[in-house]
Amino acid sequence: MMAILFNHENNFKNYLMYGKRQYMKQKNVVYEQGDIGKGFYYLDSGLIKVHTSTPLGKERVLNIVLPGQLLGVQAMDQQAHFTTATTVKDSVLYYFSYDDFKKLITIHPPILNLITKSIIQKMHILAEQINLHTLTTEQQIATVLLNIYHDFKSYEIPLTQKDLATCTGLTRITVYKTLKKWKEKKLIDSKNKRFLIKNPDLLKNYLFQ
Repeated sequence: MMAILFNHENNFKNYLMYGKRQYMKQKNVVYEQGDIGKGFYYLDSGLIKVHTSTPLGKERVLNIVLPGQLLGVQAMDQQAHFTTATTVKDSVLYYFSYDDFKKLITIHPPILNLITKSIIQKMHILAEQINLHTLTTEQQIATVLLNIYHDFKSYEIPLTQKDLATCTGLTRITVYKTLKKWKEKKLIDSKNKRFLIKNPDLLKNYLFQ
C-alpha cells in the first residue's frame, strides 16, 4: 500500500505568519528535558530527533520530527519537557509562544482541534516508549520508523539510511544489515531516499521481542 494518508499538520503551513521564524544549525538543542515549555514549534525544513536519557545515562531516540510536523506541543502551557529535541540537520523552525497560540485560536478556532490531535498522538508515542530502559538494535530502528509512520500518517518515510543511523546513533553497517533483513521479509522497501513501510503490523512484532 503506497497511499499517503491524511496528515492534519500539513495544513499548519497556512498559519506560519503568526509564528517567529528561527534558523538552527545542526546539533543545536531546540528544547531540553526539564525546561519549562512556553510554546511549540513547527519544523519547516531540516530534521530533528526527540530523545531522552535512560536511568544509566544513555541517550535513547523516541521520535524523529520531519518537515511539516509540530514539536513541543505537549509542554507548551508551563509544563516541563520530559524529552530533549536536537537538530540533526540545519533546520528552519517557526516558534509559537503561548500568547501567539491564544491569538491564533481566536482568529482561527479550528486550529485548536489540530493542536489537540497532535498532543494526543505525541503523548501516545512517548507513553509507549519512555519507560523502556533498554532497546535492542532492531527495537530502536522499528521504534523510530513506526513512530514516524503513526505521527506523520504516511507509509512513506522520507529518511535516508544515513539519517536513520545519525538519529539513532547506530552505525550505518548495523542499520544496513537490519534493513536488508526486513526488506527480504517484505516488511519495508526503500527508493528515492525514502523508506516504505509495507507491513507495519509485522514490524510492530520487533518491539516486543
